[in-house]
Amino acid sequence: MDWIPLLSDATGRFADTVAAGDLDAAVPSCPDWTLADLVVHLGETHLWAAHAVVDGTPDGNETYDGAPAGLVDWYRDAAARLVEVLASRDPDEPCWAFGPSKVTGFWRRRQVHETIVHTYDALASAGRGAAWADGLDPVLAWDGVDEVATVFYPRQVRLDRIAPLAGKLRFRATDHEAAPVEIGEGEPVAEVGGPASYLLLAVWKRAPVDDPVAARLLETAVTP
Repeated sequence: MDWIPLLSDATGRFADTVAAGDLDAAVPSCPDWTLADLVVHLGETHLWAAHAVVDGTPDGNETYDGAPAGLVDWYRDAAARLVEVLASRDPDEPCWAFGPSKVTGFWRRRQVHETIVHTYDALASAGRGAAWADGLDPVLAWDGVDEVATVFYPRQVRLDRIAPLAGKLRFRATDHEAAPVEIGEGEPVAEVGGPASYLLLAVWKRAPVDDPVAARLLETAVTP
């Protein structure tokens, strides 16, 4: 995928969404957060990722300490900084990363998906979550599901944050021709199907799952 244009588009959409929103609004998918908290979190994450690439450590801690009126502009600057850093480096250049691939390309993919999911949160704060999937490429959404299965779930297990799932959970997209994505070990015990955008929200605990076995498995912290 051409990650840099995708990141530029995703961060632009997020910024436009929050600029049109109420920074004091609650974010239903992020309990105890306001929209302003969400903006600070994503901006900090962009700056942290840029630091990981430039300085090669996970120790970046830039944050926002200005007035609320300047928050969206600060976010746009943080996003621009991230895009600039990632675009100026070869995706195979080594850097610090928490995933299995310790190269700059890891952060291209990760920050696109981070921004896409949090754009849903921003829209949900204004009761507009249903508009999130408009124009979202199923191939991109499906890659986000795969990222959870291949990066986040193994990391949660490796760090002893969770025990391995008691059975394998299978995701099958109905709008993208691709092999199912599976999380867990052993034989599949539950399957969740639907558009890739829905499955991405489901695996990030932002959409309900009807199957009781699948829902129980997804109660586990397969993502942070």
